[in-house]
Amino acid sequence: MKAGLWIGIGVGIALTLVVVSLVVGGMLINRQVWAGVPAVTPRPGIGGCPGMGWGGGWGRGAVPTSTLTLEDARRAVEQYIASLGLSNLEIAEVMEFENNFYAIVRETDTGIGAMELLVDKWTGAVGPEMGPNMMWNGKYGMHRGRWMMGGGAAITNTITPEEAAQIAQRWLDVYRPGATVEDVDPFYGYYTIHTLRDGKIEGMLSVHGTTGQVWYHTWHGRFIRMEEEE
Repeated sequence: MKAGLWIGIGVGIALTLVVVSLVVGGMLINRQVWAGVPAVTPRPGIGGCPGMGWGGGWGRGAVPTSTLTLEDARRAVEQYIASLGLSNLEIAEVMEFENNFYAIVRETDTGIGAMELLVDKWTGAVGPEMGPNMMWNGKYGMHRGRWMMGGGAAITNTITPEEAAQIAQRWLDVYRPGATVEDVDPFYGYYTIHTLRDGKIEGMLSVHGTTGQVWYHTWHGRFIRMEEEE
């Protein structure tokens, strides 16, 4: 009886040692594997968010060392517009920021902004800007999780451009003192407004066309230059 008990205890101890050895060994192997993985420093992307953009390939292959020109960005946007199959769209302006190119596309018949686009400065990939362009755009933005290019119901702004500018200025006075507003661009459901500091473009924000909610565009980085259509 005692012999059987001691045998059972011995077997239990042996099994425990085996399990402990496997766990410790696995931890050491895992630590060695992860210790051998080099840290990847992503290049700036759309909106300055690492790994975010339509060019893809982050951390894979050689990263381009030079950026595209403003004219390159314009051609990329023109090709993007052509791919949508909507004949009543044209470029209103193209801006270069530290992190990306930015473009406003408007309707030729109404002059109202249709969409805001971002262009990757390294690959030239074009895609819709995040933020108000997606969430507040009643005609060309997101609708029930799907893109509705020209198929959504247009939202008429109940706030006037002048009121939007006043709302934007009050917001700037609190959160970015010294900045002022310029160029109120209407879209379906909101306005996008350039902000100035010392008479020079600093950035931009959007004002909801009904609620007056303000959404500052934090993803562009430092303004460099722009090309605007008449």
